Amino acid sequence: MDVIVYLLLLFVSGLIVGALARLAIPGPDPMGIFQTAMIGIAGSFLAGLVLWAITGDREAWSFILSVIFAAFFVYLVRRSRGGSFRDPGTYPDRRP
Repeated sequence: MDVIVYLLLLFVSGLIVGALARLAIPGPDPMGIFQTAMIGIAGSFLAGLVLWAITGDREAWSFILSVIFAAFFVYLVRRSRGGSFRDPGTYPDRRP
């Protein structure tokens, strides 16, 4: 039961960080809830690794750094779709 609670909390925290990262980048981003949470988790993981490499332990400002790294990942997703910082580019065509 502890693993399920951990995974749910990981998903919720990733969703919060990913949502804040999406708000930090102007313009619409066509992402679902799962992709937003995965971007938030990836940003948190990378921020934790960078902080651990620099300081050797966790710091209180790691949440802010997590949002910054997640915003960078949102920007990379936008660039992969042909957009820029302010322009989201073309949306992927979902028709079969």
